[in-house]
Amino acid sequence: MTWHLTDDVETFLVAADPFLAADPARNTVLLTLGAGAREGHWPGARFGWWTGPGRAVGGAYVQTPGMPLVLGTMPDEAARELADVLRGETLVGVNGTTVTARAFGEAWGPYRVDREERLFELAALAEPAPVAGRARIATEADLPVVTEWMTAFLDEVALPTALGAAAAAARRTAAGQVVLWETEEGPVSLAAASGVLAGQSRIGPVYTPPALRGRGFAAVATVAATRLALGWGAAQVVLFTDLANPTSNALYRRLGYRPVQDHLVLDFTGGGG
Repeated sequence: MTWHLTDDVETFLVAADPFLAADPARNTVLLTLGAGAREGHWPGARFGWWTGPGRAVGGAYVQTPGMPLVLGTMPDEAARELADVLRGETLVGVNGTTVTARAFGEAWGPYRVDREERLFELAALAEPAPVAGRARIATEADLPVVTEWMTAFLDEVALPTALGAAAAAARRTAAGQVVLWETEEGPVSLAAASGVLAGQSRIGPVYTPPALRGRGFAAVATVAATRLALGWGAAQVVLFTDLANPTSNALYRRLGYRPVQDHLVLDFTGGGG
């Protein structure tokens, strides 16, 4: 049972993509990161896959510079082995299912829980309460507001600036992935859908400026982004929520999303390794 590490995304995808695609909902972030790295969006990214008995791939991870290690589905023993393999390297944290992240974290050393998340998958899309306005795809002319709101989203949920809000806003707007809900006063909410990979698309970010919240704009924007993903042919549509935000967790349930599994983001910057 062995970990194989590389900084070549093509080598990684040849080995691990069939494994990731077999469970795309639970491996959604790794699929997105792998596709982005292939397009040149994550220079310096590192990758790994774990082979178990019979040399079948049974786990994978992706690490982008300045970001927590992202663990895909894998046995606990693979997570612990990975911590030993990476011993001596500098890691800011790890992101994975609750069980997998803790298995890695306990093998790595001291950590603190930075964030608790829940992965949801669409069961049957429900109609939200009607609100004024309409949905439309963001265009290049909307880049200032898309960039501002993506930056505000990262700040609000305390995500690392290494995610690069401006670059993501430009890239995703150009790809037609960003939906704006607008009223007569202009845009009031944003929701984005990732491109379809292995039959699944992930919704996020979803953002409404604080002064405009409580009016149903996030719900209709999310539904519009979900319909966009379904229109692209996504068989699965997923999203993550922050468990510290009961409002968003309740909202997505009302819209027809159902919980799949819980995730943890662990922080190692206080020591360890």
